[in-house]
Amino acid sequence: MRLENLWKKGKKALVSYMMVGYPDYETSMKAFRTLLREGTDILEIGFPFSDPVADGPTIQTAHELALREGISSKHVFELSQRLREEFQEKPFLLMTYYNPIFRMGLENFCRRAKDSGIDGFIVPDLPPEEGIELKGVCEKLGLSVVFLASPTSTEKRLKLICEKSDHMVYFVSLTGTTGAREELPIQRLRESLSLYRSVCKKPVVVGFGISKSEQAREIASFSDGIVVGSHFVKLAGNKDLEGLSRSVKAIKQAIEGLG
Repeated sequence: MRLENLWKKGKKALVSYMMVGYPDYETSMKAFRTLLREGTDILEIGFPFSDPVADGPTIQTAHELALREGISSKHVFELSQRLREEFQEKPFLLMTYYNPIFRMGLENFCRRAKDSGIDGFIVPDLPPEEGIELKGVCEKLGLSVVFLASPTSTEKRLKLICEKSDHMVYFVSLTGTTGAREELPIQRLRESLSLYRSVCKKPVVVGFGISKSEQAREIASFSDGIVVGSHFVKLAGNKDLEGLSRSVKAIKQAIEGLG
């Protein structure tokens, strides 16, 4: 599997998020290609939804405008399939809230995702206790489910998240919503990741708030990878694909050589 192969290389991963259809379908396609060409190791494909409770203003706007553009599951799976034909070795994770999965039917949604080249899901509003049914369908189809941990997660909860997550865990850097931050609680994150390492051997990537190369390098020094979302989405929303290209390269370069 693509995710397993990535971790076997022992490198720090750049996980990049982009919203399908923001600011329009073709621009988002160009933005996804830019992310993949310039150094993204794992791609997070954003599925637009009307009530994105875990997202901050930048990605909320992306959800809203993508929906206004008429973006639906058909467009999401079509984009994924087109990208898969071009980038066969890169892991693709669909970042979606649970409602679209539930409405379409778990089996139907997961099969369509699998057929379009998706490797797994990150579902920010689905706790591991409530993800048993989705996990069962995904296991049958060979898809991953990645659950989220946070600095407030207890040792007991980290064990549960670790047990239920496939291939990696997504560690939220701070409480609250997504969005670029000037400062991140680095020392607290170190302590949280130290607790995580004591109970879980699966790779862990850190997201929410990372927008600068310096932040990426510091956090990657004690994690297995970093997630950048709002910063990249903002550049795409401004149709600044050159700026997006420079930023992906700079952040990738900042974490290379760590290990």
